[in-house]
Amino acid sequence: MRSLQDTQFSILELAPVRDDKSIEFSLKHVLELAQSAERLGYSRFWLAEHHNMDGIASSATAVLLGYVLANTSTLKVGSGGIMLPNHAPLVVAEQFGTLATLYPQRVELGLGRAPGTDQVTMRALRRGRQETEDQFPQDVLEILSYFDDPQPAQKIIATPGQSTHVPVWLLGSSLFSAQLAARLGLPYSFASHFAPRMLSHAIQLYRDNFQASEYLDRPYVSMGVPTVVAETDQEAQLLATSAYQRVLGLMRGQSLKLKAPVESMDHLWSPAEKMSVDNFYAMAQIGSQHTVKVGLENLLKQYDVDEFIFTCDIYDTEKRINNFERLMAIKKML
Repeated sequence: MRSLQDTQFSILELAPVRDDKSIEFSLKHVLELAQSAERLGYSRFWLAEHHNMDGIASSATAVLLGYVLANTSTLKVGSGGIMLPNHAPLVVAEQFGTLATLYPQRVELGLGRAPGTDQVTMRALRRGRQETEDQFPQDVLEILSYFDDPQPAQKIIATPGQSTHVPVWLLGSSLFSAQLAARLGLPYSFASHFAPRMLSHAIQLYRDNFQASEYLDRPYVSMGVPTVVAETDQEAQLLATSAYQRVLGLMRGQSLKLKAPVESMDHLWSPAEKMSVDNFYAMAQIGSQHTVKVGLENLLKQYDVDEFIFTCDIYDTEKRINNFERLMAIKKML
């Protein structure tokens, strides 16, 4: 079994907006967290694309990635992910090709096949384009071709983009992208930080069907893990109530802005809602360093993944950064 020391630790950031702070504050905190991730030795720092959500400020993902790249020096930075149905493949290739040209060997492109928003906003993003999820495999292949060396008869050259060989990942919360990642020989990241139900099946499907490629010679799996690590289990459970309130807001169609922790959630949710939040956070690791260390070791024992990519919805920004400091300390524990 793989050990925590042998497992890559990464961060997935959604640029959370607090209910008492500005969006500017959130965006500057993104950079503060990225700089901490670089200092602490995290493998990669990814930003997720979402739209029309008042509590998530990473909608212009490529722009925000440029801000992070310009103010860090070694950290691998990428998307987790770009929601491909919202974009023309050529535009994505040009954006990430530009970033990769400016910051060589540091840029990664994770691709998802969902819109990352509601139906009305999806139509506003596409402006009449009839993209469907069925086109996702073809769009992925198109992007890969734009990052590769140009072919003699190639009519469209991504400039910048061509010959940058930006690493491409496929992301998913079901079986579709697992199968496609296996067929194309690409690394695969499962969104178990919010949709853990099919994690085991997707990983097995990916590994069983993986075909070695110019991109990867063996399967590589990353899994999303929500975290709240604090000095004690009791403090972590208190801090986690901010995350619970955020998911509750998502389920009810209410604000997703981070709210301050509360002593008890009993008066805020129904038993059915509590069960739904618990299912959403089935992979969450909440507690002291010792508690979370045991929990991560159990996840490794069960899923044997190559990498954990952590999310965190702690209200206090200092404690949020401290969460990732504690996680890296866990990795270095013998």
